[in-house]
Amino acid sequence: MSQDIISTRDMMRSIPPVLGRFPSIARGLYYYLAKDNEKDLNLNKLIARNTRKYPNRPAILCDDLTVTWQEFDAWSNRIAHYLKNQGLVKGDAIAVMLENRPELLAVVAGAAKIGVACAMLNTSQKGKVLAHSINLIEPKMFVVGEELVEQAEGVRSDIKLAHDNPMLYLADTNTRNIFGDAPEGYTNLALEVSKFPSTLPELNQPVLMGDTAVYLYTSGTTGLPKAAPGSHRKFVRAYGGFGMLSLNMKPEDVLYCTLPLYHGTALLVCWGSVLAGGSAIALRRKFSARAFWDDVRKYKATTFGYVGELCRYLLNQPASAQDRNHPLTKMIGNGLRPSIWKEFKERFGIETVAELYASSEGNIGFSNFFNMDNTVGFSTAPYRLVKFHDGTRDPIRNEKGFLEEVEKGEPGLLLGEITKKWAFEGYTQKEATEKSILRDGFKKGDSWFNTGDVLREIGFRHLQFVDRMGDTYRWKGENVSTNEVENIIDGSGMVEEAIVYGVEIPHTNGKAGMVTLVPQKTSGDFDADKLLAYLQENLPAYAVPVFIRVTQAIEKTGTFKYRKVDIQKLGYSLDRPDDEVYVWLPKASGYTKVTPELIADIDAGDVRF
Repeated sequence: MSQDIISTRDMMRSIPPVLGRFPSIARGLYYYLAKDNEKDLNLNKLIARNTRKYPNRPAILCDDLTVTWQEFDAWSNRIAHYLKNQGLVKGDAIAVMLENRPELLAVVAGAAKIGVACAMLNTSQKGKVLAHSINLIEPKMFVVGEELVEQAEGVRSDIKLAHDNPMLYLADTNTRNIFGDAPEGYTNLALEVSKFPSTLPELNQPVLMGDTAVYLYTSGTTGLPKAAPGSHRKFVRAYGGFGMLSLNMKPEDVLYCTLPLYHGTALLVCWGSVLAGGSAIALRRKFSARAFWDDVRKYKATTFGYVGELCRYLLNQPASAQDRNHPLTKMIGNGLRPSIWKEFKERFGIETVAELYASSEGNIGFSNFFNMDNTVGFSTAPYRLVKFHDGTRDPIRNEKGFLEEVEKGEPGLLLGEITKKWAFEGYTQKEATEKSILRDGFKKGDSWFNTGDVLREIGFRHLQFVDRMGDTYRWKGENVSTNEVENIIDGSGMVEEAIVYGVEIPHTNGKAGMVTLVPQKTSGDFDADKLLAYLQENLPAYAVPVFIRVTQAIEKTGTFKYRKVDIQKLGYSLDRPDDEVYVWLPKASGYTKVTPELIADIDAGDVRF
């Protein structure tokens, strides 16, 4: 890893390009460092600026549809009027379940204009998990796209919506002009919105920077998803920090986004960056490696939003003479592994990698402002990297009860200091918020947000991501809660014990889910495919374990805790001959029993997960 260390020469070489865009940097710092929660600096102000300066430039591109900034502002104003007419006021919330469509951004903007927050539901969720996510927020209304009505109907009797006409429907079409027909029991939102004026509604209370704009969901460590409120401040910081400081976005820029807009990386970072430049965001429902470069050329995209897995999928495509035949020069996101960083830049001609580190609920973020390789950049927020117990999120306290920092270059658990300026917005559940706070860390009375992530410093206060610790892992660009998956497996009636964790697969990003389980003794031979069918009914595809280890007993410590680290190290190997190991191979309809030959293929990268 020594080649990743940033030298003085590296730093000096990065400074002239930065100085060349000083005006943009000065403006970016103004927005990024804005700290007064009572300022009426909000999402609407950011949209209004572009409407005023670039009314006829594109704001959204999707398929063959173009929405200009003036059209987008008018559309979202009508939505704001409708919600206000329905009795919604500042502080209320609505649930939103739409795929990557212009309607999603219009609903978020319209609600935000009157101080109503949107709970951004994961479109892969269903059943108990979806119902739980909705009920956490206690929304007044539920906006559902035609493409997701079946999932919404599956939980309708289990959710609480505090409105006389709570179910709002958007047809799977360009609903600015084509309203479609709403199913029974739903209000046709597009039709109703069309009846309202395109001017900004008058408000009794101004929308302030500290008010909640969205709720984003994180798997967390306690089982079912937790809802993290995201204030208008988060949009403002992304606007200044990513759009201006990192990417220097301009009106002629187009950011291609295939990441789901219910994620903070897409909604806050990518869209926030677009807002900063008066640029356009080009949307695709779901990522396609084969269609990626054709889309980039179609939309004339100069920038794209990524997670590390997406970049690896692109690299896995056969090399082509067209690999550099595109206008893309910038990218923003997280999880780009050092092992493919330079290869990706060189093959596709990328000049700027604005790698970042942030979390939906956290009070700390890092940005690769100086465009260094293999780093999430640096942060102006106060933080520490501390010693931790291996395999956990728990920091080590010394004999005096205080935390200890790691040596420079050593991996450490990242903590963000909680101050008035760097507030921790936490979760809707107070107990979940408190669990993420460490008190009396380095002195009596201080408090710190425990990110649960391990990073290391590689020079000039630049950090490099190392690993995600504790009871979550990341797969297919999603955070997966081990407790959530364990709870679902326990409900199958097929197992006596189950422990879920993430395991590394060579040549992939993140960690694949794996469960070690003890089957019910009374159920006869264990039926892996029966379990798979049950999991697919109750979990998003990315949370279904890729591997299963069937064993007769799971070893525990003297205090009856699972030896999770030992099990994790075992991975999907066949080193325990009495165990059976299964794998859910790509495009397979069931689990396949693992053999030494199959392990060799997986380890060699011949199986593309």
